[in-house]
Amino acid sequence: MNPKIVAEIRTRLTELENRANISIPLAIESGSRAWGFPSPDSDYDCRFIFVRPLEQTFTLFPVRDVIEEPLTPVFDINGWDLGKALRLMHSGNAVIVEWLKSVFSYQVNEAFRVAALELADEVCSRQLIGKHYYHLARTQLQRLNFLKGEVSLKKTLYILRPLTALMWLSEHPGRAIAPMNFRELQREVAFPDLVSEKVDALLERKARSSEMGTEKVDPVLSEFMLSKYESFESWSSAGRDSDGHRAEIDIFWRHWSSELCPE
Repeated sequence: MNPKIVAEIRTRLTELENRANISIPLAIESGSRAWGFPSPDSDYDCRFIFVRPLEQTFTLFPVRDVIEEPLTPVFDINGWDLGKALRLMHSGNAVIVEWLKSVFSYQVNEAFRVAALELADEVCSRQLIGKHYYHLARTQLQRLNFLKGEVSLKKTLYILRPLTALMWLSEHPGRAIAPMNFRELQREVAFPDLVSEKVDALLERKARSSEMGTEKVDPVLSEFMLSKYESFESWSSAGRDSDGHRAEIDIFWRHWSSELCPE
């Protein structure tokens, strides 16, 4: 993480809060840097949650619930309204939980993050989180024609990461929130020794290569990923194990919308 770029992102977030009249209780790094496999030329994927004034939050005519700053070769900064983030959490989208667990923070209201993680532990559905990761892996595999031909190192890891998250869910049956960082995931799942060696080598090459570096996928990794994908097919149609958490999510939304609203 380049200190000058981190400082610039923090400055831009402060300017955005003032310009849009919002508060940002959570702004983190997502993408390959936070997942643990950046390239030397990776951009900075800043993601944030924001809260608008009460009269713009509790209204029959809400404005767009996403804010996107102009994209540049270095900066990719955008965020979700708190209500949108919580609805996606309820529906099984793992992205918001990953944001909450990111180890790279630009600005954080720690009380909010702790409370949001406690809520996620209570309301996140293992079945829906698993379904999210399965469909993420399937989308990437289909885009790459099931690993035929030259594939970017980045895209290979974009397949491997959700499959490893599914391994983690399968090996931790009492939990729903997998680690965000790939290295942490790797330590907590049972990779075969040869596969683990191939993964380590892939990560080392990714760290030295450009963001668009490509290669033929190692046959060991290709066979492993495709076999895991097939073995996880049951996640594709998983349903919610319980729908009894709307009240808790609504209470959280009302409390923090009021607590964090800009003056």
